[in-house]
Amino acid sequence: MADLFDSAGGESSNRLTQPLAAAFASVANGWRDTTDAFLATETGQNLVRFIDQRVADGAVVYPASVFRALELTEPSQVRVVILGQDPYHGPDQAQGLAFSVAAGQKLPPSLRNMLNEVRDDIGAASQCSGDLSAWARQGVLLLNAALTVEDGQPQSHANRGWELLTDALLAKVAARAEPVVFLLWGAAAQRKRSIVEIGPHRVLTANHPSPLSARRAPEPFIGCRHFSRTNELLASLRPQTVPICW
Repeated sequence: MADLFDSAGGESSNRLTQPLAAAFASVANGWRDTTDAFLATETGQNLVRFIDQRVADGAVVYPASVFRALELTEPSQVRVVILGQDPYHGPDQAQGLAFSVAAGQKLPPSLRNMLNEVRDDIGAASQCSGDLSAWARQGVLLLNAALTVEDGQPQSHANRGWELLTDALLAKVAARAEPVVFLLWGAAAQRKRSIVEIGPHRVLTANHPSPLSARRAPEPFIGCRHFSRTNELLASLRPQTVPICW
């Protein structure tokens, strides 16, 4: 199996080439209690076998950095959570952060709407042009519900076990005493509301930023002002912290 992974190449720099267990082994220490507990379950082991077999069979799986969201944002740093569905399914797009694409890539429509909303909301262009790593480094956890996907097949790794892990990661954040703002865009994200709407935390909801729903009732994403509202909430709930520089 190792030789199969070592030889997995191709033109896409963001395809997964290492065994999934190796990705789990590199998770940042602050998250390891949750990821290790998941990996020890039957669901976790089945997920590892499934993804490793798909890669060994020649499937192109994205992203290479499965746990990059956890790498850039430790639990103690989380101030905001933005929840996505699954990674982008085109070459060189997904980088392990919800909604984010690698530098130089064409903006997907949802991300374009997000960055336009930042501009219209705060009155200045976002500091990000596609790669949202700068948000993650300020304590914005950019977490997808499923952490891998196959080329050209959206939701291809949904309901394979990732959701059990990502729900546990959300619960870990929600268990902390420090207030966190959760941005739940679209029906899929809003189904997680019961996990996070506890204690001191706040939840903002809107339609998904996809062009199919961004302007629709009852909660259009366009004009939701979630970026300025998040900073207002943080100023009230965590006055010792600086605003997010969107």
